[in-house]
Amino acid sequence: MIETLFAYVTLRLIWWVLLGVLLIGFAATDGFDMGVGALLPFVAKTDTERRVAINTVGPVWEGNQVWFILGGGAIFAAWPALYALSFSGFYLAMFLVLFALILRPVGFKYRSKRESATWRRNWDWALFVGGAVPALIFGVAVGNTLQGVPFHFTDDLRPIYEGTLFGLLNPLALYCGLVSLSMLVMHGAAWLAFKADGAVADRAAAFGSKAALIAAVLFAGGGVLIWLGLLGGYEVTSPIVWDGPSNPLGKTVVVNGHAWLQNFEHTPWLSAVPALGIVAPLLAAIGFRLRKSGLTFLMSKLGVACIIATVGLAMFPIILPSSTHPNEALTVFDASSSRATLRNMLIATVVFLPIVLAYTAWVYSVLWGKVSETTIESAGSTAY
Repeated sequence: MIETLFAYVTLRLIWWVLLGVLLIGFAATDGFDMGVGALLPFVAKTDTERRVAINTVGPVWEGNQVWFILGGGAIFAAWPALYALSFSGFYLAMFLVLFALILRPVGFKYRSKRESATWRRNWDWALFVGGAVPALIFGVAVGNTLQGVPFHFTDDLRPIYEGTLFGLLNPLALYCGLVSLSMLVMHGAAWLAFKADGAVADRAAAFGSKAALIAAVLFAGGGVLIWLGLLGGYEVTSPIVWDGPSNPLGKTVVVNGHAWLQNFEHTPWLSAVPALGIVAPLLAAIGFRLRKSGLTFLMSKLGVACIIATVGLAMFPIILPSSTHPNEALTVFDASSSRATLRNMLIATVVFLPIVLAYTAWVYSVLWGKVSETTIESAGSTAY
């Protein structure tokens, strides 16, 4: 049993699943933080209302962002070639994301330092940028991944990225960015409807129902684009060496506009995942209108998880296709770290991930309850 678990092919599959879990965990937790930031100027009209919205995420955003760090660390350790290409090729885009994310903690800490309305309004817009920009750029990155990224390897396996920032901002990638933005705005609104009280929750529900419908329609439209062969598609046609050495060279990959649909055709029950990616946001939209905040938040989280999982399932076993040199695409089975690295990381994950989950659950249980204008006024300067 232990030998089977630690087999190279098994470890590669486990870490592919864990990478998806970490990305979904980031979107499901820090995603509603970004959604709240993107909604802040629109759901809160007075300073007290803005403090209500901010204080729904203020105590938890730091813990939620740990999922982002864990995801980056997992890519670095388990998929070094993927890390090298994505974090260097998308450097300017990642810098823009990090700049926007840095605005968030600064905005939280400095917004209430002065009573000036102009001062606070400027920081409110900084929090908006810190939420909306990463939500958009993450989707753009996924859109470029689906279409293929311009890179190749030298004979000594040194990755060379050939693209530019403006090349990343193509229409299809921006479309995926809008899917991501609407999805996380829906999720942020679901959190506000669940956690806030009064006018903030009412406005969040109104915005959230629209965002949920937009997310469902855009995601379904993305499926149509894939079906039409417009959103890329790459297929490994040579035999896959499941437990061979990590070397992305030496295989055959062809461009196939319908390749991203093949896994769902070969394994029909997997189609339930993209189906839920459409149905769950629609149920969330209904939940917003019926003011069933708990159910709405669960449906929003399910929609986020299924939309992200759909991308991974569609692309498997490819994790990063090359648009210029398709045969050098990265796959789950030729771009991983060594067997020993994956094994040792898995042991550490089995030990520490339950601790992280238990601590997160404890924090949310301690902070349970709605945030209202009354609680903000009674907390005074101790609240954000």
